[in-house]
Amino acid sequence: MSATTKVGFVGLSATGWASRTLAPSLLRSDKFTLTAVSTTSEVSAAASAKKYSEELGHTVKPFYGNTSQIASDPDVDLVIVSVRTPAHKAAVMPVIEAGKDLFVEWPGGNGLEESSAIAEAARKKGIRTMVGLQGRQNPTIKKVKEIIDSGKIGKILSSSMVISKSKVHHLMKAPSYRYLHPTGAGLLEIAAGHQLSVVTYLLGDFASVSATAALHYPTATLVDKERKSTGKTITVSSPDQIAFTGLFKSGAVCSMSFRGGLKSTPGRKQLLWEIDGEEGSIRVEGESAFMNVREPQAFLNGELVEVENPAGMVDILASAWVEYAKGEKGNYTTMEDAVRLHRLIDAIKRSAKEGKRIQL
Repeated sequence: MSATTKVGFVGLSATGWASRTLAPSLLRSDKFTLTAVSTTSEVSAAASAKKYSEELGHTVKPFYGNTSQIASDPDVDLVIVSVRTPAHKAAVMPVIEAGKDLFVEWPGGNGLEESSAIAEAARKKGIRTMVGLQGRQNPTIKKVKEIIDSGKIGKILSSSMVISKSKVHHLMKAPSYRYLHPTGAGLLEIAAGHQLSVVTYLLGDFASVSATAALHYPTATLVDKERKSTGKTITVSSPDQIAFTGLFKSGAVCSMSFRGGLKSTPGRKQLLWEIDGEEGSIRVEGESAFMNVREPQAFLNGELVEVENPAGMVDILASAWVEYAKGEKGNYTTMEDAVRLHRLIDAIKRSAKEGKRIQL
């Protein structure tokens, strides 16, 4: 990798998720230079390029439409793709074909088949990949891993996690696609997927799973950006309650429950996680279900674990870019990691549908 990696950013508009999170985390580092942006329209691409050209003090090129244009630009080494899940494969394949390194948001393809195809194409082309599963960069998670690896709680015997999410009756109009099952961006894929990434990072891969899923809220009312009802409803097919037990390859037992559709009430923790070892236990809890963007608290045998330099959302995301810049020595998630996680999610889905334990 050169001293400065030139970055083309697909899906970076002047406003929106990427402009508030991914872009600021990337631009903190002097290892990366934003040289181009690409969006779906000429107008939004021009607005984004203008914004970042002014902010950064150098020209940022605008592209729109097919990602082959930004991927083939000689001033781009790495392409970041932050678009809706159903568009992942179409957006990343031209990047891989152009031989450019790739970052793609989780889930890195709509399901196991697409994710596997992306990973295989990247492997054949010999490019580096990174996937937006940043939970391992959380300072609290790093501390928990340090404790586990040190042997302080002994051999891991079991892990129990409960994730709670508020009701989804009222949805922003733009992200409503997330609750339509075929899009691959439901509760299991996104909310559960990010946490499963952390669980397997700390405790290893699963050997088998047995799952149950239910849908308690089959319809949802759409709202506008001000959270006012549009009067329209959509049919929801993605489960809002998912529970499974599993066995890690280490022999430890796991139970996990992902609970959507809950009322937001005072005192409710969205994250409750207990890791039991032969010599002690670790408890992780937080107001947010997402360890990839929010920092929880950890307790070792009931005592609060002190974490140096507690991090916010952008800090956690920025840590991933620091690791990527280290090259082969960096600790970050790749498309290969994404495929393994998709296999686990696919097994959970199959188990819930078929009513039987699935071996991985």
